[in-house]
Amino acid sequence: MSPSITHYRLLNPIEFPALHLCFKATALWIALDSACRQTNRGVVSLGLSGFNMGSLYLSRGRCILRQVFSGLPTAPIMLQRPYSLDVSAQLLRTEGFIDGRWVSAASTFPVLDPATGEEIAKVSNCGTKEAQDAVNAAYKAFHLWKSHTAKERSILLRKWFDLVIQHRDDLAKLITAECGKPLKESLGEITYSASFLEWFSEEARRVYGDIVAPSAKDRKILLLKQPVGVASIITPWNFPSAMITRKVGAALAVGCTVVVKPAEDTPLSALALAELSVQAGIPPGVFNVVPCSREKTPAVGELLCTDPLVAKISFTGSTATGKILLRHAAGTVKKVSMELGGHAPFIVFDSADVDKAVAGAMVSKFRNSGQTCVCSNRFLVQSGIHDAFMEKLAKAMDGELKIGHGSEPTTTQGPLINTRAAEKVEGQVADAVAQGAVIVRGGKRLEGSFMQPTLLSNVTTDMLCMREETFGPLIPVVKFNTEQEALAIANASPVGLAGYFYSRDISQIWRVAEQMEVGMVGVNEGLISATEASFGGIKQSGLGREGSKYGIDEYLEVKYMCLGGLSP
Repeated sequence: MSPSITHYRLLNPIEFPALHLCFKATALWIALDSACRQTNRGVVSLGLSGFNMGSLYLSRGRCILRQVFSGLPTAPIMLQRPYSLDVSAQLLRTEGFIDGRWVSAASTFPVLDPATGEEIAKVSNCGTKEAQDAVNAAYKAFHLWKSHTAKERSILLRKWFDLVIQHRDDLAKLITAECGKPLKESLGEITYSASFLEWFSEEARRVYGDIVAPSAKDRKILLLKQPVGVASIITPWNFPSAMITRKVGAALAVGCTVVVKPAEDTPLSALALAELSVQAGIPPGVFNVVPCSREKTPAVGELLCTDPLVAKISFTGSTATGKILLRHAAGTVKKVSMELGGHAPFIVFDSADVDKAVAGAMVSKFRNSGQTCVCSNRFLVQSGIHDAFMEKLAKAMDGELKIGHGSEPTTTQGPLINTRAAEKVEGQVADAVAQGAVIVRGGKRLEGSFMQPTLLSNVTTDMLCMREETFGPLIPVVKFNTEQEALAIANASPVGLAGYFYSRDISQIWRVAEQMEVGMVGVNEGLISATEASFGGIKQSGLGREGSKYGIDEYLEVKYMCLGGLSP
């Protein structure tokens, strides 16, 4: 790689002396706040030989991170051009957020653009000390927050919602930068994320108890609903904003306080939400964020699940990790809700509208490059329409899917979150082919963490892709003959989050929907997530429900009060 020059330009004098925004030029990081203190001019320029070219601009409160990937050996051809992250400097936060203050840790960890592998920020690497401070702050704030009226909490959540919508574009850019999903999908996630703040701001005023008719004349029986207390919120990287608001909206609505530990791959979205919570007027200690690296995650997670001041745990992630957290929670018998792994079947019966089934398969499988908990993994197509379905699906993949950086307007398929994810998909394809599967489309691992959208035929149930969740752009298709056969295959899984099927036979629709062993069923629909509907699974796919009117119950306890000694 030939030497190049890296320039850092501050187009206007900086008004944020404590802002710790850094940009990596191969091995060197320049702290902007330090650079600002060393110059009174509007321009800072540093020449460094032997480094990749990059620029970082701050102008009128906006931060623009521009990366030029000249000579990057692992970047696909479509990435050989500059990419910029242009967001409000206020929203690009890199420190922990505890008790209403931005807190630096002793060390930092990098956040990478999964499309390029380049670092886009260094974030405070919080450990058990910071996590304990956050729990203590949340516990202290709980006693004040729960005393707010439901209307007061509702108003603050609504202000938070308004701010998320106001900053929708910048928040979406953060998601695309750290998660890799296409910008159109990121914009959709922010709308979805905001909807939970709106929904639970309304539900806050609809938490009702009961008055029960007693068996004795001298007493009254009342059932009260009260907040459980401090909740530890542990969230995944694939929906770095919506998975927070779906949990936190419900918790704050009823008077709980929270400590959020975002995924190490995507902490910037969580920290941006923290900034907007301040602007909305959420009191200190009510909403706390402790980002940390993969190395520190086990210790931080254990503290958040075992500390006696924590009353509730809400986790979204893998079934394996969920089981570990359940063991931690058992020691102090905490209230737990979990949305764990899925392995969704997608059944197409002979009675289906094939065109609609193909459209449903496309949206269900390829949203976020197949990296959603509810995306279809096991495709079962009845023999009578199998060939027509395969032909039309292959054509749809050819015409609708385009791989590229998420910021490109034409991109529909961004990268997988990291190279490990791409290796997993590559391994499943290789295993299937070795056992006789046929590659109809795609099948190749591309540079970095990119993977071609792949369609396989001649798939059998003993192949790895039919036994393990993929979390990538792979469609393995099994041909079946009878309804009973399809249901047996669909239900032969230890998990049961979501399932989909296409049919125009109303009797079949009722039979199959009732017999599918999942928590959510899409009938002639491939995109089922909705704020108003309950979200959750059965078997080893988790405990409890999120969203809907039921999601708020996960953060409430029912207290029985008997008022006796009354005169008949």
